[in-house]
Amino acid sequence: MIMSDQFKYFFAITDKQPNLSNKRKKLFLAAFASILLASVLAGIIVGVKSRNSTSDNSGPETITVSDAHTIVKSACSSTFYPDLCYSTVTSHPEVTTKVKNIKNVIELAVNITVTAVEKSYFQIKKLTTRKGLTKREITAVHDCHQMISETLHELLDVIKELEDYYQTKKSLRQHANDLKTLMSSAITNQETCFDGFSHDGADKKVRKELDKGERRVEKMCSNALAMICNMTSRDLADEMKLTGRKLKEDEYTEWPVWSSAGDRRLLQSATVRPDVVVATDCSGNYRTVAEAVAAAPSHSSRRYVIRIKAGVYHENVEVPATKTNIMFVGDGRKNTIITGSRSVKGGSTTFNSATVAVVGDRFLARDITFQNTAGPSGHQAVALRVSSDLSAFYQCDMLGYQDTLYVHRGRQFFINSYIAGTVDFIFGNAEAVFQNCDIHARRPGPGQKNMVTAQGRTDPNQNTGIVIQKCRIGATSDLQPVRWSFPTYLGRPWKEYSRTVVMQSTISDVIHPAGWFEWQGNFALNTLFYGEYQNTGAGAGTSGRVKWGGFKVITSSSDVQRFAAGRFIGGGWWLRATGFPFFLGL
Repeated sequence: MIMSDQFKYFFAITDKQPNLSNKRKKLFLAAFASILLASVLAGIIVGVKSRNSTSDNSGPETITVSDAHTIVKSACSSTFYPDLCYSTVTSHPEVTTKVKNIKNVIELAVNITVTAVEKSYFQIKKLTTRKGLTKREITAVHDCHQMISETLHELLDVIKELEDYYQTKKSLRQHANDLKTLMSSAITNQETCFDGFSHDGADKKVRKELDKGERRVEKMCSNALAMICNMTSRDLADEMKLTGRKLKEDEYTEWPVWSSAGDRRLLQSATVRPDVVVATDCSGNYRTVAEAVAAAPSHSSRRYVIRIKAGVYHENVEVPATKTNIMFVGDGRKNTIITGSRSVKGGSTTFNSATVAVVGDRFLARDITFQNTAGPSGHQAVALRVSSDLSAFYQCDMLGYQDTLYVHRGRQFFINSYIAGTVDFIFGNAEAVFQNCDIHARRPGPGQKNMVTAQGRTDPNQNTGIVIQKCRIGATSDLQPVRWSFPTYLGRPWKEYSRTVVMQSTISDVIHPAGWFEWQGNFALNTLFYGEYQNTGAGAGTSGRVKWGGFKVITSSSDVQRFAAGRFIGGGWWLRATGFPFFLGL
């Protein structure tokens, strides 16, 4: 399958990987070639019969149409949209040569989804020529372009991950985590595109035009995720039976395969030596953070450190997808401040309002403040948006009002940090863990209520959620004396399968006895998952909590263990590479 010239042009103008089409062709050729080589690859796996039986490609080059359709129907039966799954896969002209097991069905389904994503791009492109679009609608179209590009990259990574599913370089659990994260992120991207067109009547008309194409892509991504969950869960269960033991999360302590020896020495040292220095007084290599990011190498195979000297940096910064392994090091969170004031009230989308937006994977930051000063009247105004997988923040401040911290997608970790805001001030659909953080509500605008979280999980198979562990939830000095006038809650369900767990934390009396608040009527109250476990403090009592079907007071350590960093974000195999402190269990 070859990309059209128009789509190649799209990647050029959106500053994404210039060789994506070549990469894609190579990946697709490799994916198809793996059908012939998989029986050899399967021989690498020793003692895990299940993975060979459920996922290998051994067998004849072609099978009958009836047999292929039976395999597809069985695989699609685990999805939420089985008719769409079955019809799209069985209509592919090469179904009898490519489908011999569930993994083949997933591979073919993802390839078909890639084509659907391309088609949705051209639908959105038509909007760019329409007259009369508002400033925010133009920005929302740009956001959608970015989401399409990121979705394609994620789907291509899924194809590569499925090719490597037989390899012993990573454990089966790591393969499963990576696949689920990639597909969960692809689904999140579609929702993000929609969310940009939800602020006024004109926006909603544009949103309606996008509904058919984008929802189809989202459903196809959902189907692929469901089949991945089914395949990996079965293989993990069978592997455990064969090995006779369950690997504990805290046993994952090796350095990840992408971490070089140089990175390890750098991050283990007491002082991180910078590659470049940013300073407002011209004493460094650059005067702005954005300039330093632009000059950083693309797709770096080693950690690239940008030291940001003490000062206030009035700028909006984006670390794009091409800039991986970037690290920001400040001179202390009170001294190094990156600040902006974009907001929805000012004509931005929520997504684009971020003072700092991080997309490139494996981003790290320490000793910095990220701030948005739009204030409570600015409505949605993001200080920090994180779309970076395997990213971590240590001793950082995130200061804003509504929508301070956007944990957009991917695996994220925050430790010893301070987050302050008003409405939904920690929100998004990442796999995010907060440890030993101070999370404080501040005084909102007249008539507003504070919501600490607004988690955005839309599919029950997504491995996403917000986990707040061993943190302190309280009020800022401006809210504390008037806290009874502005009710504050732990969260509300932004999307249907919203998931948030607060555990082993200290909760002050700023939190309303009900604990949680509705989004709109009965929406999501039975499909969400909100849990509390072993919290203390004046606001931690659960006797007056909401009686929703999805709310749980967790009493068993074994039940809550799945939300610890070791399992929830697979922290045991990558957090060590950050050089930051962390704990994996309870």
